[in-house]
Order: sequence, then structure tokens, then C-alpha cells
Amino acid sequence: MRVGLFVTCLIDLMRPEIGFSVIKLIERAGFEVIVPPAQTCCGQPAYNSGERGLARDLAEKTLREFEQFDYIVVPSGSCGGMIRVHYGDLFGDDPDMMSRFGRLRPKVFELTDFLVNVARVELAPGEFSGPVTYHDSCSGLRELGVKTQPRALLAQAGVALTEMKDCEHCCGFGGTFAVKYGDISTAIVDEKCANIGASGAGAVVLGDLGCMLNIEGRLRRTGDTATRVLHIAQVLAGDV
Repeated sequence: MRVGLFVTCLIDLMRPEIGFSVIKLIERAGFEVIVPPAQTCCGQPAYNSGERGLARDLAEKTLREFEQFDYIVVPSGSCGGMIRVHYGDLFGDDPDMMSRFGRLRPKVFELTDFLVNVARVELAPGEFSGPVTYHDSCSGLRELGVKTQPRALLAQAGVALTEMKDCEHCCGFGGTFAVKYGDISTAIVDEKCANIGASGAGAVVLGDLGCMLNIEGRLRRTGDTATRVLHIAQVLAGDV
């Protein structure tokens, strides 16, 4: 079975090592991974900013590049949510595109959802030591139903999880929200960082790079150089 990996802009530009961890996990599960080299953005920033024409162009491009695969895996709840949930809005006035999207949509999975519900992986305990806490990204949780999947995988890998207070609350990133409303975003991420610290865990694990960069950036700017901020793919692949 062939998996098309939608790498996401932020992983490609900011943390490419996470992409290699994702490939490792999917290949270990017995799938062939293909990374279409011409892929770019899913269109979410344009869509959220009201630029529907640009978002539609990017959605059509993504559809062309990925509809050939048996599955499409996205290591980000926000990009996965854009593709699975909001492309239907962009294609609503075009029966042909809606038909093509209707065939693509059931094949699109967030990484941990794919590993649990499609690949049905059974991970051996790894070497990661120390408790972690988990941050639920807004899009993954609310648009894709990603909640139990990452926790089940961490348990399989023998990683001790300590839940933080308000683990389902936003980190304050929200894409362009963090740029447009910087003061509000900062207040939200300060509360998230306080909850991470209060959990006593030495690392926060998550599945969305936007949240990852926002949380890590705020921790470092406020003097916390010890708390690790890790994508779940890194932990599960043993790359930390």
C-alpha cells in the first residue's frame, strides 16, 4: 500500500527531522512512503485570511498530487483538518471537484490516527525516559477527533504520561491569529506554559508543529531552557 506523505510547510522549513521520523514510523508499519516533491501549502493560511481564490488553487494542487495514493498521512492536525474538513467548502460549487474530493477525503489521516486505526501498529517499549505531558492541538482534537490515539501510542512505547491541567485548551498560536492578536496569543500561551510546568513533566509532546513552535518559543523567551518540546513522531520513532 502506498502512502502519500503531506509533509506540511512548517516541518519542511523549520523541523525537517520530524518528517524523517514520520517516514520511519510509516515504513516500519509496512507501507511504502512517497513524498511528492512539488507539494507546497495545504491552503490553510489563505483560507483563514479570507483569500478563497488562492486557497482553492492550493487545494486543487494538493488534490492533483495526492489523489493517486492509497492513503494520505499528515503529521499535523491543522493541515489534516484543512484538507479533510474545509476542502469541501472550497469545492462546494464544482460537482467534478467535489466528486474527486469525495474519493480523496476518506484516505486522509492525521499521523497517530493512521498508526492506530489503519496500520494498527504494536510498538515495542522504547528508551525514552521520564514523564511527559501531552498538548491536544485544536484542529486535531476538534476537527479530526484525535485524542486517544497519541496516548495509546505513548503507552505502547512505554512513555509515562502525566496529564496537565486544561490539556485541550488552545496554545494561542492559531496560525495568523498569533500575528494579528499578539497580546491575546501571548496570554494564552503563558497559561499553557504554566500548566506544562505545573505538571512536573520534563517534556511536552504534541502533534502539530504550529503549537510546537509557539510553545517552545514562549518557554525559551521566558527563561525555561530545560523543558523539551517534542513532536510525537520523534518520541515514537526513538529520535530523541
